[in-house]
Amino acid sequence: MKLAGFIDIASFLHYNGNYTKKEASNMSEYAIVAPEDFDQSAFRLIGKDWMLVTAKNEEGRINTMTASWGGFGVMWGKDVAVSVIRPQRYTKEFIDNSETFSLSFYDEAFKKDLTYLGSVSGRTEDKISKTRLTPTDANGIPYFEEAKIVLICRKLYSQPMDPEGFIGDAKALDAQWYADKDYHTLYVAEIEQILVKQD
Repeated sequence: MKLAGFIDIASFLHYNGNYTKKEASNMSEYAIVAPEDFDQSAFRLIGKDWMLVTAKNEEGRINTMTASWGGFGVMWGKDVAVSVIRPQRYTKEFIDNSETFSLSFYDEAFKKDLTYLGSVSGRTEDKISKTRLTPTDANGIPYFEEAKIVLICRKLYSQPMDPEGFIGDAKALDAQWYADKDYHTLYVAEIEQILVKQD
């Protein structure tokens, strides 16, 4: 991958989901990679490794959720990420009320943490505090300093999925995935920055 630059990210602690700035005693160094030089497979990163979708609300509180559906590509002449979120997910409230969010990816060692974050709601508990992940941010956009890859994203478009859009035999997907009629909202976001942790 061609490296566009380096960035040092100061760490932040959270308390009840809120940021409290601390001394940056454990800085993590990331390379900034141009989207056209990012050579990681979306099929592996999203479908196999999973990702965290993380956003911050107006009060400075953050929430995150684990996701295994989405993609990367080009739309409207921009490098974009696509994410989908069901209406009952607490993180959706944060995404809907913020212009930005992050997608972050982790080593296999953090799979248990991602499993937990995907099965417990931040609406009922401070679930982040029960993991090994440490909140930090890039220009105010939250992610976790244990991430090996971070995509900093700015929303361009959102649209609730319409079941009438399933075509032909694909209509069976409606019954398979949406028995409760809880159709995802699709988000298309411009990738403003890709951060890759250096060894």
